[in-house]
Amino acid sequence: MVTLQFVPYHEIEDLGSARRVKKLIDIVKENKIVLLQGRLKKEEETDLISIAMEEFGDKFKGIELAVINPEDKDLSGIKRVRNNFFGFLLGDRQGLTIVGPASIVKEIKKDPNKIELLTKETKRTKKK
Repeated sequence: MVTLQFVPYHEIEDLGSARRVKKLIDIVKENKIVLLQGRLKKEEETDLISIAMEEFGDKFKGIELAVINPEDKDLSGIKRVRNNFFGFLLGDRQGLTIVGPASIVKEIKKDPNKIELLTKETKRTKKK
């Protein structure tokens, strides 16, 4: 069974970078795939990967991370200014960040119209 956990932006908004990363790592440690509203800063993404590798040790196969961000390349002048203004006010709420353990997430494919999250088949143990 695959578990997805949605984390709304307001839950991480007031946290410092280290606490944001720790919150996500704690969820991934539970073998859950995180769907984070918004995106992390580039430094936070780097920290997430390096800290996860340190914390999980030899058993850890890594994490998969993807950021889906609405593109405004096709927007004209006024719409672009409006989007930049709201982006400034709202911070990094736009987009979606997906983080999951590599033991579960095989691959994340993205294109402008869809996201494909491919998971690995897990072996089930029989209950006695």
